[in-house]
Amino acid sequence: MGSGTTSRTARATPRERWLRLVEEVEDPVVPRARSEILGRALNFTLALLALALVSPLLLLIAVAVKVTSRGPIFYTQTRIGLDRRWNRAPPPDGETLRTHDLGGQVFTIYKFRTMCVNAEHLSGAVWAAKEDPRVTPVGKFLRQYRLDELPQLFNVLLGDMNIVGPRPERPSIFAQLRTTISGYHARQRVKPGITGLAQVNQQYDQCLDDVRKKLEYDLQYLHRQGFWEDIWIMLKTVPVVLFRRGGW
Repeated sequence: MGSGTTSRTARATPRERWLRLVEEVEDPVVPRARSEILGRALNFTLALLALALVSPLLLLIAVAVKVTSRGPIFYTQTRIGLDRRWNRAPPPDGETLRTHDLGGQVFTIYKFRTMCVNAEHLSGAVWAAKEDPRVTPVGKFLRQYRLDELPQLFNVLLGDMNIVGPRPERPSIFAQLRTTISGYHARQRVKPGITGLAQVNQQYDQCLDDVRKKLEYDLQYLHRQGFWEDIWIMLKTVPVVLFRRGGW
């Protein structure tokens, strides 16, 4: 029996071995160790260089958004970021770090506005659809090439995000997903990113199954994170953007 089990394990694909690990271990997600100081320096430098290179494009997009639809150029949202408390000892009895554990540090994310003003006034926080009537014509183009995400380079400079990491979610949706999908909370154990392993392999989320598939990639990234892994994902992002893979 032992040799048979070993044989089946050897034939399993990396994804199958990963899913088996998640099933067998209650909480296996411990991010691969990396220097926070070096990682911060790398992300800050890359974001600064990227902003310098794409500044003319940012100006063109800002003008296009402003002159083609009513409303502000930028769109801001509250997102859930890094959870620094997951591996810390619990506080003494009667003491808490904060009243409500939102799952991570809350921050404001910046994007170019792609929807009409007050798009979520009636619908609330929902996933975007492929033919979303709330999206402006310019916004549709920006989403196809994911150019609406470029202002998040400022989030990287501020230290809220990295260039590579799991995509940050809104507090209301995050609260639902961490109670619906087992292990979803663990993706907050590293800083969120502009792009990530899930983004170069999957399209925008449309349902819970899409979220589960992306979670698998996010948790794999936690175990593999590092300089060369980040560089590889950045390079993989280029054809995703240029050929509109997974973008609407």
